[in-house]
Amino acid sequence: MESIMIFWRDTGWANLTFPQLLMLIIAGVLFYLAIAKKYEPLLLVPIAFGVLLANLPLAQLMEPGGLLYWLYQGVKLGIYPPLIFLGVGAMTDFGPLIANPKTILLGAAAQFGIFTTFIGAMLLDFTPKAAGAIGIIGGADGPTAIFLASKLAPELLGPIAVAAYSYMALVPIIQPPIMRALTTKKERQVVMEQLRPVPKSQKIVFPIITTVITLMFLPAAAPLIGMLMLGNLFRESGVVDRLTKTAQNDLINIVTIFLGLTVGATASAANFLRMDTILILGLGLIAFSIGTITGVLFGKLMYRLSGGKVNPLIGSAGVSAVPMAARVSQTVGQEENPNNFLLMHAMGPNVAGVIGSAVAAGILLSLLG
Repeated sequence: MESIMIFWRDTGWANLTFPQLLMLIIAGVLFYLAIAKKYEPLLLVPIAFGVLLANLPLAQLMEPGGLLYWLYQGVKLGIYPPLIFLGVGAMTDFGPLIANPKTILLGAAAQFGIFTTFIGAMLLDFTPKAAGAIGIIGGADGPTAIFLASKLAPELLGPIAVAAYSYMALVPIIQPPIMRALTTKKERQVVMEQLRPVPKSQKIVFPIITTVITLMFLPAAAPLIGMLMLGNLFRESGVVDRLTKTAQNDLINIVTIFLGLTVGATASAANFLRMDTILILGLGLIAFSIGTITGVLFGKLMYRLSGGKVNPLIGSAGVSAVPMAARVSQTVGQEENPNNFLLMHAMGPNVAGVIGSAVAAGILLSLLG
């Protein structure tokens, strides 16, 4: 009997606490969103499993020497997010942005939510570094949020990552009501002119020029911008097909597993079940909503200045969730006009949003790091 009692004391069942049980339920909710609802499953499945592993009693995978402890060093040292950006760059066509450079203004406008929420978090007594890490959620870019949080407020990494990826996954739910509320039926029905063809030479030069100009002004953004543009140069150069395919597939898939799993594992009950977490989730939603609002409002301004040639719905794609935000612009536009095809037009501000969120992270890192 004594041996049985010793065995029982060493099991997770005997050591399970109520906070850990709550975190296991949260992991179950994330699994449901990822698998049943198919909201960003490539990201939410490993994150949810990381939450699960972190809150199983006595597993100690995040303790020094544990498996996830070593994998987490890629987050802590800022390695994984830039590698994700390398893959994103290799998968993304920057042509729509090059064809219509004015849409970079929409991407810039959508970053307004980041700095508004930064101020709001400061007013709620978060430290400047924590406020900067929370504000970046408004960029709707998970890797950028993780990169900045790991530098400025690693103790908040779990809640920030869960908030960032959750709101990315909920883009099709959060954005459409805002878009409809801020635009008229006439504006949503606008059919935009077809984009001009972009010469190959311009697509090759663009990532090189963008890297030089951006990083000369903002060196702190080098890890993200540099890897994003390198991946895009792989794609457009046409001479490194093997590297392009690796970045698009094998590399980004492997890094996504490690990143999601270890970021989820930071959400232990002790780190996650705090009032700060509720505030972060609320501020993240506000940041994302403000970014959508300012993008659409700037789209309305361009609609008026262009004499009705710009559909303001594409402004919502200025947040960084590529390509989901652009697809939402397309979907809402087609609800009003089935013959309207906004996807490629929306990809311009969507790509600009990726660059914009990385630039915003660089600014915050320069000021606060």
